[in-house]
Amino acid sequence: MLKTVHALALAGAAVSLGGCATVLNGVNQEVAFDSDPGGAVVALSSGQTCTTPCAYELRRGDDLRVDFNLAGYKPEYVYVQSRMGGSTFGNIIAGGGIGAVVDGSNGAANHLAPNPVYIRLARIGCDEEAVLLDKKGEVVTTVAEHNAKVGEDVRKGLEEQGVVAKDI
Repeated sequence: MLKTVHALALAGAAVSLGGCATVLNGVNQEVAFDSDPGGAVVALSSGQTCTTPCAYELRRGDDLRVDFNLAGYKPEYVYVQSRMGGSTFGNIIAGGGIGAVVDGSNGAANHLAPNPVYIRLARIGCDEEAVLLDKKGEVVTTVAEHNAKVGEDVRKGLEEQGVVAKDI
């Protein structure tokens, strides 16, 4: 009888701890889009469009390609990567893996990066490269370097999501 009570208590604890990121973070994340100069048209591989500055609630588990277009500036795209967050490891330790399975399957343990997707566009006819900026407007890296770093993973994710686009 005592073993049954312990087993039921352990199972109840595992279920209650399972999916912590789902409960705390949800499966969506607000992602902001901005450009310098402002007013660029943004087109997401998920189908949404807006004009900077703007934001969308997006699924944490989905990779994206974000295209920026503004008259007089070189068109650019930025890959947004769905990255595994630290809560997955906490779920494995605290929840015996049940929470990690729940959060991993719905993407709640992930976060989308970069966020914000803030880009300084390069004028047509100049030698400058487009750069990614942080929230304060400081240069983080060039768009080309960022895309090269995460591109293979994001392209694979887009294909798995069934996103068919030219030059994803």
